[in-house]
Amino acid sequence: MWKDKYKIGVEKIDQQHKELFDRVSEFLFSLRREGNWEEKVPKVKETLEFMLSYVIIHFEDEEAYQKEINHPGLISHKEIHDQFKLEVGVFAEQFNKEGFDEVLVQKFAGILLAWLVNHVAVYDRKIVDLGRDHKV
Repeated sequence: MWKDKYKIGVEKIDQQHKELFDRVSEFLFSLRREGNWEEKVPKVKETLEFMLSYVIIHFEDEEAYQKEINHPGLISHKEIHDQFKLEVGVFAEQFNKEGFDEVLVQKFAGILLAWLVNHVAVYDRKIVDLGRDHKV
């Protein structure tokens, strides 16, 4: 899933984006493979835990970089990050209440994939304009 065209030119952030793509790819692959649903649940839990923790680190790094270069879109970009953290948190609450129902997990997978591609390819690409010569 990762493509070099997603790079924004900031090594640390590009590495984090690649890690996010790798993890989401593994998650989607595990959902699509043959086998019993119960065998897939540990990967779902692992991915959820990863997303709950890693995106916080990544978002903080990305926002720090934007602040460093005085990026004019920092506030709106942070709002998008906050919204995504909230969405992942809502899924975590639903999983805790309802269990790891396959339909709910598939919805979570779709949200992750759509967000990742759209956010990195559209919103994070805007960082390139002001950040091309900066490194974190």
